[in-house]
Amino acid sequence: MGNEAEQQHGHDHGGHGHDHGHGGHSHGVAADADRRWLTIALCLIVGFMAVEVVVGLFAQSLALLSDAAHMLTDAASIVLALVAMRLAARPARGGFTYGLKRAEILSAQANGITLLVLSLWLAYEAAWRLISPPAVTGSLVLVTALAGIVVNVIAAWCISKANRTSLNVEGAFQHILTDLYGFLATAVAGLVVLLTGFARADAIASLVVVALMLKAGSGLVRESGRIFLEAAPAGVDPDAIGDRLVAHSSVVEVHDLHVWQITSGQPALSAHILVEPTGDCHAVQRDLVELLRHDYDITHTTLQVDHAPEELLAVTHRGAEEDNGHCADAHGPVHREGPHPH
Repeated sequence: MGNEAEQQHGHDHGGHGHDHGHGGHSHGVAADADRRWLTIALCLIVGFMAVEVVVGLFAQSLALLSDAAHMLTDAASIVLALVAMRLAARPARGGFTYGLKRAEILSAQANGITLLVLSLWLAYEAAWRLISPPAVTGSLVLVTALAGIVVNVIAAWCISKANRTSLNVEGAFQHILTDLYGFLATAVAGLVVLLTGFARADAIASLVVVALMLKAGSGLVRESGRIFLEAAPAGVDPDAIGDRLVAHSSVVEVHDLHVWQITSGQPALSAHILVEPTGDCHAVQRDLVELLRHDYDITHTTLQVDHAPEELLAVTHRGAEEDNGHCADAHGPVHREGPHPH
């Protein structure tokens, strides 16, 4: 992700300040580089998947065919990532005022759900193999799994070169990483079968992979869900931000404070700021925008800054419990100057 260039616009409405600070990402070079690395990984995955299907059928190995099926989901996750990148790069127009930046979050959520569904299927297959283990040609399984480890290490390295702060790219990376663990487990199982004939080793290894898939899939679904539900970015406390904003010497009240993510790595904030009658609305806006940029790395901000009415100033001295604030239906906590701002 590129750095956001801050632009500030001041407007006067009836003697009150109504100011905005906005930032815009510059995606060009990074997005092109991401697509190149993802495409290389996709070619590696699809090529080896075809080889693995042939070997799996020849060796009558359900383990290798299951790995091939997992690689198919890897390929699908990368294709989704590439499509989402192109959609997200389209400029905002019409009713889509943010463009299609959240296409990558849809992709990440699809990747997470796919991992969860696949883990349930593998758990079911592993349970059956524990009960009735199939005959497996250990030598072919071992050789193919070792080759799969090499391919997945290269593919994982390619994707790691892309921008993994993108939840979309991270989703594809988690797919590849889980598949790498799968090949490691399959290689160990193939070696055990080859040396001891213990066929249930394959099912035990599959259950280890299932646990890893559940962890990766639930993480992707949780993070993408937070963005869709407009939750504050992880590690950001809106109440703490409200307290910092109202601590400004000229600020009387902060309400309608919202912090969310447009897409991964692009936090945004909006708030209604009330300043004392003698305060400079534009100066306050500039101070708060800089505070948010410097202390919280939030550069896409929309701050409505107005002078506080006299009746609100009287209320702040009597106690906040006697009044609901400047707006009749303020959304969320109201932060006010003094020892108990909200």
